[in-house]
Amino acid sequence: MKIQTKKFFLYFLLIIIIFFIDRISKLYVINLANTTSSIDIQINNFLNIILIWNKGIGFGLFSFDNSKVYNFITFLILAINLLIIYLIIKSDKIRSFFYVIILGGSLGNLYDRFYYTAVPDFIDLNYKGFHWFIFNIADIFISLGIICLICFEFLDYKKKNNV
Repeated sequence: MKIQTKKFFLYFLLIIIIFFIDRISKLYVINLANTTSSIDIQINNFLNIILIWNKGIGFGLFSFDNSKVYNFITFLILAINLLIIYLIIKSDKIRSFFYVIILGGSLGNLYDRFYYTAVPDFIDLNYKGFHWFIFNIADIFISLGIICLICFEFLDYKKKNNV
């Protein structure tokens, strides 16, 4: 029981840290945009800071102005977060860790969906005129957790099946 309590507090702390890193970055960019009336900062040839408000899911996908669609997507994200919490509880250590990273980022974006009714995205990566989707710190944690989980599943499958 003691190990479970320690695991819970460590995971909870990691979720809080990820959430606050995301919040601080978003608040900084939003406050900067409010004081300068807009934000378009070129850091280098590959990175810009541009504030946009995303009403869709990650990377601006499925953005709609219809409030029913927005509410449905928000409810779906909330349900997925509950599923992730269940998976954290039921999975082994490494999978649980990756789910925690995903949940930390997801909760950051979910908070924004409720507080702002949109998610502030501001990181713009580009190369020779090709721009990737504009995203935020929470999206980085979500993507990192998913990529790590997929890689682990492939490695675990190879290990179990001697491939």
